[in-house]
Amino acid sequence: MTVEEEPLAYQPSSGMAIICNDLDKTQLQQQENNNNNNSNNNNSNSNNNNSKQNNNKSKSNHKRKESSLPLGERHLAVLRQQFMVLLGNSGVLGSGMVVSMPSVTLNQLTDPTQPFWMNKDEASWFASFQNMACPIGGLLVSFLLDRIGRKYTILVTNLMGLIGWLLLATSFLHENRDYIYAQMLVGRAFGGIMIGMFVSPVGVYSAEISLPRIRGRLILGTSIGLASGILLMYCLGYFIRHNVVLISSIACAYQLMATLLVLPMPESPSWLLQRGRIERARRSLRYFRGLQRKGDDFVPEFEAELAQMKVTADNSRDTAASESIGQAIRRPEVYKPLLMMIGFFGFQQACGVVVIIVYAVQIAQQAGVSIDPVLVAVMLGVARIITTCFMSSIFEKWGRRPSGIFSATGMGFCMLLLAAGGWFPATVGTLSWLPVVCIVAHIVFSTMGMLTLPFIMISEVFPQSVRGSASGISVFFGMILAFVMLKIYPNMEAWLGVANLFAFYAGVSFLAAVFIWSFVPETRGRTLTEIEEHWRMGRRGRREGRASALKDVELHEMFLKK
Repeated sequence: MTVEEEPLAYQPSSGMAIICNDLDKTQLQQQENNNNNNSNNNNSNSNNNNSKQNNNKSKSNHKRKESSLPLGERHLAVLRQQFMVLLGNSGVLGSGMVVSMPSVTLNQLTDPTQPFWMNKDEASWFASFQNMACPIGGLLVSFLLDRIGRKYTILVTNLMGLIGWLLLATSFLHENRDYIYAQMLVGRAFGGIMIGMFVSPVGVYSAEISLPRIRGRLILGTSIGLASGILLMYCLGYFIRHNVVLISSIACAYQLMATLLVLPMPESPSWLLQRGRIERARRSLRYFRGLQRKGDDFVPEFEAELAQMKVTADNSRDTAASESIGQAIRRPEVYKPLLMMIGFFGFQQACGVVVIIVYAVQIAQQAGVSIDPVLVAVMLGVARIITTCFMSSIFEKWGRRPSGIFSATGMGFCMLLLAAGGWFPATVGTLSWLPVVCIVAHIVFSTMGMLTLPFIMISEVFPQSVRGSASGISVFFGMILAFVMLKIYPNMEAWLGVANLFAFYAGVSFLAAVFIWSFVPETRGRTLTEIEEHWRMGRRGRREGRASALKDVELHEMFLKK
């Protein structure tokens, strides 16, 4: 082998060194990776441990917070209360559909090209006839609510609505025109009785099963149900044009389902105690306080609440046994809230709230709306139900009175703007978007107080002994005025003109704001007993009570200084 060939010779020792170096590097990298994986695992384990600790802390904090709440405000109790109120209010959707049915069916029913059609006078009767029957519902509920209980009054109310929708759905089976029209009016009358009866029983039921902090939220369910029914009918009218029978049949099927949903509801414990059914009242109250119905465990807070309710029920029973409703009305804690609620319902009807619901499509056409008027009605229904869902928090933050004043004032300005469109057609009337905005805003403002507040307060302001009778009397007078306003709406439109009629509604709305500021009390956060005491003492008694309390504080401070 020559010298030049030596570099080409095989050198095993250097190759092995290179391979060993590579193996060492690979082992070092694997060790580093293992160390990194171990550290990552340790970090993840520590993070998991921290997250578990945080979850355990949050659960323990939640349990402590839950245990610090009264029984009636704990999670399970609130869920049970809400679920039963939901079942009770399922039938209220039928009332909303009865109210808004003329809005989506009058165009078909007044079309001369149809086999059956109504003239203007017949159509006004069809649109308002249910409100003529509403006072009968108010009187019925005043008779039934304290006699057969809250649950069975709600059941009877649903049966009235079921009969009404059944009559409307089968009215076109007759061939004689007069028979068709007569059966339709009778069906609307049964629907009106349902509306008059549904104003108070579910609200009274909600008030009696709950505590003051969530009472407003539960009572508001009636307004949400009414708004949902109105929206449902508007949607049916939008998708089902010129088919009154189909619309009535769908409503009838729903009302049957709502009637069956009432059966699982427990009776109000307050009413059961007033009737002396103590064991059933105990089981009912245990259910609504999140406890086992037939449990034997002794819960001091529950026993204290049951004892207080029993004392109130005994006093109410003794009062009801010793005096008639005529004698009870003479007491200040009865006649004062009764007059206030009659006035409140009166302003509610006179400011045009129900007129706009019933004649939504026709008013949209008269106000100069350029889009599909039935679509405008659907928009009104959506705006109403969205606003109603937020009203619970608004009522709890603002209170009842500020919400009512704000609502009435906003409605007044909306009506004034609609009137201005008719007074100044060359300027304001050229704004094609203004009528839609004003009508939708009017619905939003009305839902924030004037439409919903009377239904809430009717369940709060009366003493337990006359709660059913007094609320029924209030509804009776309110519904009479509702019938009058709906019946004379076409005539008022002809006498005053559309613009001046809107101005009239604006004036009544501003007067309603003054009425609320002057006469409607604040009930937020008060127990039903405290509200009753408010009416009994009167303004002079409350001033004297505050002065006496202040004097006691001053004497106590002087005693401490000595």
